[in-house]
Amino acid sequence: MRLLGIDTGGTFTDFVLWREPELQVHKVLSTPDAPEQAILRGIADLGLDPAELRVIHGSTVATNAVLEGKGVRTLYVANHGLKDLLTIGRQSRPDLYDLQPPPHRPPVPAELCVETGGRLSAEGRWIEPLTQAQLETFKADVARLAPESVAINLLFSYLDDAAERALAAALPDDLFVARSSEVLPLVGEYERGIATWLNAWVGPIVARYLERLAAGLPGARIAVMQSSGEAIAAAQTSRHAARLLLSGPAGGLAGAAFAASASAASPRLLSFDMGGTSTDVALIDGQPRLTMAGRIAGLPVALPMVDMHTIGAGGGSIARLDAGGLLLVGPESAGADPGPACYGCGGIEPTVTDANLILGRLDPESFLGGRMRLDSNAARVAVERLAHKLGLSLEETALGIIRIADEHMARALRVISVQRGLDPRDFVLTSFGGAGGLHVCALAEALGMEEAMVPVQAGVLSALGMLATPAGRTLTRTRLGLLSDLTDQEIATDLQTLADTGVVELKREGTATEGLRVEHSLDLRYRGQSHTLNLPWSSVTEVMDAFHARHAAAYGHRLDLPVELVNLRVRVRAPAPDLTLPAFTSTTDRPTTRSTRAYGCNAPVPVVTRAACHPNADLIGPAVIADPVATTWLAPGWSARLDRAGNLILRSRGRSEGAVRNDSETSGAT
Repeated sequence: MRLLGIDTGGTFTDFVLWREPELQVHKVLSTPDAPEQAILRGIADLGLDPAELRVIHGSTVATNAVLEGKGVRTLYVANHGLKDLLTIGRQSRPDLYDLQPPPHRPPVPAELCVETGGRLSAEGRWIEPLTQAQLETFKADVARLAPESVAINLLFSYLDDAAERALAAALPDDLFVARSSEVLPLVGEYERGIATWLNAWVGPIVARYLERLAAGLPGARIAVMQSSGEAIAAAQTSRHAARLLLSGPAGGLAGAAFAASASAASPRLLSFDMGGTSTDVALIDGQPRLTMAGRIAGLPVALPMVDMHTIGAGGGSIARLDAGGLLLVGPESAGADPGPACYGCGGIEPTVTDANLILGRLDPESFLGGRMRLDSNAARVAVERLAHKLGLSLEETALGIIRIADEHMARALRVISVQRGLDPRDFVLTSFGGAGGLHVCALAEALGMEEAMVPVQAGVLSALGMLATPAGRTLTRTRLGLLSDLTDQEIATDLQTLADTGVVELKREGTATEGLRVEHSLDLRYRGQSHTLNLPWSSVTEVMDAFHARHAAAYGHRLDLPVELVNLRVRVRAPAPDLTLPAFTSTTDRPTTRSTRAYGCNAPVPVVTRAACHPNADLIGPAVIADPVATTWLAPGWSARLDRAGNLILRSRGRSEGAVRNDSETSGAT
């Protein structure tokens, strides 16, 4: 079957088709109200028969539903005395010294929270067994409240899920049900409850979307990217909707790691994925890092997901003035409809993309390989209204928009590097997404970095990452106890039981069990601590020594306290698809015939294609490098060279930040 990777973004929906040995890319404007329509249109544009396709899809349906607060009517079920658990939360303040924080709407309205029996102790003993009378009361509550889905979160259900199963069995078949013992069988009733509620809140929305998509692609095999960077069959997705909250961004990190593996560049990447609506930043050290401490819309998501930081800065981010007359950029976005003014689809607000076009960093004739012409006049009209209010020229206003957007992204990159004790200069700044290449040089300069990479197919790298992603599962389960009280055999047996569950799930969706790779790890802490460190499993003695060393490296000290095991973790992955990027062919014999005027440059700036760059000679900035799916602004003081895989390797030429020098001898010289 033909392999098709699809990434649904806020502005564009990207397609990468693998027909060995060829790779074909395509973009269409997204349809946010019905994302499947853009997918069906793109597949029709490519002339593909759905019955011949295996689709790996990065979906934003679950993410958008959470961010926009548009989940379904969900009933939250807890033990007696605990129905307000999600409202109380952890009582942590985002701003420690803010004595009058704004009120937050509780996740679940009070009238949709009910209590029942079935309470366990921390040791797994029944304190209040679930009775038949309580089941009848529960069924009456459900009938009265008429929810569309139900989230069941009972105390210590990961030790014994009998009560949760009984409650689920008492519900009508047409209700969507999420049980905490299935969604997140870990210690921590608040985090477990949030994950279970999120799963129930958006599960029906994801299920309906995938049903519409499957109906439009009869015969296609459809899988969806999980937040942990593994593919899951679409038929299983609605049960695990909360695992899709970083579906698309996870594909981008997989694509960046894949591109770096084919390059001579360092595998240590500081990545930023800048699309039309947002920017995702992350660290990749060979492979993307995972975390169980992610957040979305201010809520903790204690499910395995790629470790990244997201901000509302993208090509479609709208520029405006605040009440005091200061220029702001984002987080509001023009999205795909109406989109930036220069798209000619009715947008009138000035955006980052409009500013880049006015500054000459985008070529209106070669955008998306010439398939979409940008409207320069519409961009000028949009930004001129803002310039008039600021009392600045058109170009000064556009440059101000870009500098503010750059600072937002630089700050986000510092959060995941400098604020974690890591020096950005030890990494290669890697940009992708449709807008990433326009800002990569400025961000590298802001972080003191001298090397950057714009991967091949950077504008559709998330969709490419879908193709390089294996099917898999990341499973976790609490196993509390002092590490010294457990034997190697006990831990190995429990890990194997967890791994067997993952193998069964993969087999159920048609994944061959031959060649499966299984990784075992433990979450450990000193007794009395709250936070854990994750370490690969080997033996009790070795992992205990490794924990002491890791704790000393992370926090500068080790404690003379017993080490406690908290969670078991298993990652089961099928072999990665046999995907090889086609050899990149440069066309250096083709002379540069196009140029553009760029603000701050005295001479015309050449517009070249990536294929016109030379693997053995540098392209000297300033220059506009126009790909069929993205554009790179090679700033003054930077040079670019192709590597063997077609990735653009950018290097600083030792120029001071902000210096601009251009003449006919250096502009675009090779």
